[in-house]
Amino acid sequence: MTGGYTVPGARAAMGLPEIHPLLMQLAELIRKDRGWEPVSWEMDCRPSGEYQLVTFTDAIGRVTEQHGGYEVVLDRDYRLPQPGLRQEAGTAAPAGDPELAATRFRNYLERRAAILGHAEELPPPVTVAALDDAERRIGRRLPADLRALYLIADGDGIGYRHRYLLENNGWLSLESLVAEYTDWREWQDRPWFGWDLEWDAVVFDTTPAGTVRRCGGHPDWIRFATGEDGNYLAVDMAPAREGRPGQVIATGRDYDDGPVYVADSITSLLQQHLELLEQCSYEKCDEHISLRLPACDLGPQQNIGGPIPDEVPPTLQAIHINDVDGIVDLSPLLAAPGLRRLHLNRATTVDLMPMRGLPVESLRVVLDGGDLTPLAGHPHLASLDLSTTAPADLTPLCTAPNLHGLDLSRADIPDLAVLGGLPNLRYLALTQQQWAALIDSGNVPPALAAARLTGAGVTFDDALALASRLCLDTDDALRIVGSL
Repeated sequence: MTGGYTVPGARAAMGLPEIHPLLMQLAELIRKDRGWEPVSWEMDCRPSGEYQLVTFTDAIGRVTEQHGGYEVVLDRDYRLPQPGLRQEAGTAAPAGDPELAATRFRNYLERRAAILGHAEELPPPVTVAALDDAERRIGRRLPADLRALYLIADGDGIGYRHRYLLENNGWLSLESLVAEYTDWREWQDRPWFGWDLEWDAVVFDTTPAGTVRRCGGHPDWIRFATGEDGNYLAVDMAPAREGRPGQVIATGRDYDDGPVYVADSITSLLQQHLELLEQCSYEKCDEHISLRLPACDLGPQQNIGGPIPDEVPPTLQAIHINDVDGIVDLSPLLAAPGLRRLHLNRATTVDLMPMRGLPVESLRVVLDGGDLTPLAGHPHLASLDLSTTAPADLTPLCTAPNLHGLDLSRADIPDLAVLGGLPNLRYLALTQQQWAALIDSGNVPPALAAARLTGAGVTFDDALALASRLCLDTDDALRIVGSL
């Protein structure tokens, strides 16, 4: 908190007190009294000295993005399914060859030793029994070519010092590989950033298309090397239709939009590294070799700002059309057959028919008129943020099988009762008036997991009232009023 205030007659403005320690003390008192962890509250302090404190669990939270409001979480354990779980599985055989991988790895070490002038110290190999035990502990088989490498060395780290042999990443010891898998199971699912960010999130396809499942994480992705920055190399044992088991992917902290395909196997990755050394595509600094990895040319995947470009790249997967006067014609986007996200911000269209030919999952649109008919039965649409200039009929959305999120707070919807016919809807954002009308009609979507209350004037108390009407027990909410 920053700023200051003035007192009549004072010579200078007064600064705000250091309030954070006081808030932490207050939070601790509330935790002890209510057993809540964490705590969510709103405090209203007025110039008259009157104040009101409203406190509840974090099932209700403030939304800070441009339209504001509050989020009410009705099902704390529900997570949206990842689109990659619906993808067709690959049936191809592994591309890795354990004998060839072992030969290439030894050649790679010899070539590095020639550059450095000495062999690099590596940990001793593991045993076949240790590999079998590791696979038993994680419940997954390792690809044969990765197993072959562990029979040569147990990773590339001596103490805390790695040699960064694989794609300039630290190769994990077998025990560290198991620990990564068993101790950090949350990585196996896409990190959950809360409904405010997740309800319209999209995971992009990688290049080559259809090789890796469109997930942020998967139980059959086994991390074996670390960038020491929250990013990892993993072997993918559950590829998509065009992939192969044992393929190498990059995933982790910086891959919220989806994983990146690296190679079809550890065997092929080692061949790439050998070629880089042969081409002198590396940098040597003291006792360290850093490979100059080629840029990953995926083609333009995202376009942000302005109108639709004159030439739409076929690799485009997301476009944000911002601040465009007049009516936007969406038909040029048919040139991008893999488009997953289409957001119109302060831009308007009249015809959604091009959407029928695109696999768009996240759609944000200002619609001049209210015709949603082109979205009827759309097999991919997962989230819709709708603004309208005329009344809109939601009936076509009842046949969109994967629609799980709606924001209608800036749309004119005469009959909100239609929402009761959306059995898969999990997230819904409405104004206070819209929520009242929907609840009064008795047609709240049956599977709703999160509700958002929008509007500039809504308060924490309003959100508590909505939560109560949606059958969330708010009887133990804490309210304190007084005057200083």
